[in-house]
Amino acid sequence: MFAYIVRRMFQSVIVLLVVGLVAFSMFRFVGDPIDNMLGQERTQADIDRLRTELGLDQPFVVQYAKFLRGAVQGNFGVSYRQGRPVSTIIAERAPATLELAFVSGFLAITMGIALGVFTAIRRQGIAANVIMTVSLIGVSLPTFLIGILLIYVFSVELDLLPSFGRGETVMIGNWSTGFLTASGLKALILPAITLGLYQMTLIMRLVRSEMLEVLRADYVRFARARGLSDRVINFRHALKNTLVPVITITGLQLGSIIAFAIITETVFQWPGVGLLFINAIQFVDIPVMAAYLMLISVMFVTINLIVDLLYYAIDPRLRVDARAT
Repeated sequence: MFAYIVRRMFQSVIVLLVVGLVAFSMFRFVGDPIDNMLGQERTQADIDRLRTELGLDQPFVVQYAKFLRGAVQGNFGVSYRQGRPVSTIIAERAPATLELAFVSGFLAITMGIALGVFTAIRRQGIAANVIMTVSLIGVSLPTFLIGILLIYVFSVELDLLPSFGRGETVMIGNWSTGFLTASGLKALILPAITLGLYQMTLIMRLVRSEMLEVLRADYVRFARARGLSDRVINFRHALKNTLVPVITITGLQLGSIIAFAIITETVFQWPGVGLLFINAIQFVDIPVMAAYLMLISVMFVTINLIVDLLYYAIDPRLRVDARAT
């Protein structure tokens, strides 16, 4: 087990280094931040001075090495646009994104698994067929269109929920939260549904297909022949054996919820790190863009590592193979 964790950690470090290199290389072609930081009256001397202050006159390898050294220490430099430490800016924006991702992920997992099990057990029922038909909306429509439709229905026509912003927030230490205010909870509903709908339908359809396959297995037929109740068969035997593929998709989807919150935050003007990244692209704020992509990469790698460890804990065949090698 320890050797497996060490090997996966080493692979994760390699992935992060490659992602950082690719991201840092791509940002060189986004544009020149000097053009946005200096006015029309700038002189060549001003350009050279600012380029030296920012370290943009140094070779690419030196810039990348300095970025990695600072990233390991939690220092991503200073924002070209705001003139403040990037880590401070991200820390201010992170609570909004993490709360949105948490609620979206919770809805996606709980509703996806529950509806998947229901539509598998009651696959011939009218309710199951209606759910499967409606789920096509979540799979087919793009996220931004779902958000616009929800805004039109619940904000414009019904005037029930806000169409943008995070609502009123309160501070708990250094953490700003909207969970403790009525306007904050109302503002969270539409973005959370928008962000989690695709993941929910994907998990639901996966659980349903895996559940149907397991219910047709020989050991389930044998369990029925022994006289076990449907509840025991469905939830103790069938559902447990669908967890391995479900954990894979669920883990990846939780990472994508945070990564693809950019679209949802843009539609709803949600003040999170996704919207911060979009604004950073417009102003060629390279430190902010690099920090965002590195943090997203760390989240994906961490989630994949957790998924692999859950595999190891759930599937006994992996433990047998590990002891055999």
